[in-house]
Amino acid sequence: MAYHFRFGPVDLLRCRFSLSPRWETQEAVRVLRDARRQAYHLPWLRRIREAAQTLDLRPLWLLMPRKGHHPDFLSPPPLGPSVTIGEELARVRATDPEAAGGELRRSLACTPGALESSLGRRMLADPARAVRELADLHERAWEVLIAPHWPRLRAFLEADILFHSRRLAAGGLEALFDGLHPDLAWSGDTLTVDRATHHDRRLDGQGLLLMPSAFVWPEVVGGYDPPWQPTLVYPARGIGALWAAQAEATPRALAALLGRARADILCALTEPASTTVLAHRLGLAPSTVSAHLGTMRAAGLLLTARHGHQVLYERTPLAIALTGGGSWTGGPSGGAPS
Repeated sequence: MAYHFRFGPVDLLRCRFSLSPRWETQEAVRVLRDARRQAYHLPWLRRIREAAQTLDLRPLWLLMPRKGHHPDFLSPPPLGPSVTIGEELARVRATDPEAAGGELRRSLACTPGALESSLGRRMLADPARAVRELADLHERAWEVLIAPHWPRLRAFLEADILFHSRRLAAGGLEALFDGLHPDLAWSGDTLTVDRATHHDRRLDGQGLLLMPSAFVWPEVVGGYDPPWQPTLVYPARGIGALWAAQAEATPRALAALLGRARADILCALTEPASTTVLAHRLGLAPSTVSAHLGTMRAAGLLLTARHGHQVLYERTPLAIALTGGGSWTGGPSGGAPS
């Protein structure tokens, strides 16, 4: 048994990356329930513990069977490379109630007793209301669990996309899939995901949407029945360092050379990041960060790459040598500000 994604010639040209705040919200909710997924997220769990107690997540958990179907309408694949939570939830709220009812019943049937539970019966009795209530609960979960941490999570996911985009450019799809997850295997025109259930999908010119996730670890998730976009969600690389505090201060000598603000920005770029993410991380105005980034790019210390509507900055080998691979701690270690 396995998932099979069968590629045609056009599909090879239409593979793309995206990220989804709504997906991260869904999987964060799942992490709260599944202790097997919590090992890398303990710092985050400590931070959100009190706020999470204000949420009644039972309706969402009821639709997350250990094995079986999760309603596709609750997690539609994103339509673009950088969608907002509002755009994604608008699609959920626009779900046809009849289609939602069928998916709810299919999902509830995967959990013993769920169809007969009061919560399950209520969902099936009025699917339109269930869609509204589930979307509203997703929105509250986003606000409590993900929104305060989204700049860090988004930078983490964008860095993964940039890494794998370069891997794709250098070695093609075979090299890309070889590095995404050990359960993936590429043979001929087919990508196979080692799973206990069966799913067989011809991409038929739609290509495959690849989506990194912080909270899906250690799983790789594939599927979606037509008419949904074929999608593969995989654990973003470097998850062990996602919530880790930075260990080194900005070197004093570098601050004396470049000025405190520029040195802090350079050391904070341990992975590609946008102006907005850096401003949030350093507590500086975006305009200030943008000016410093422009100066350092002109000096040959930074490279840029575009992801959707965002420009990501990363250090050149010269900058890496100057920083000694160091990273920012969030506070100055002496010297005058620039």
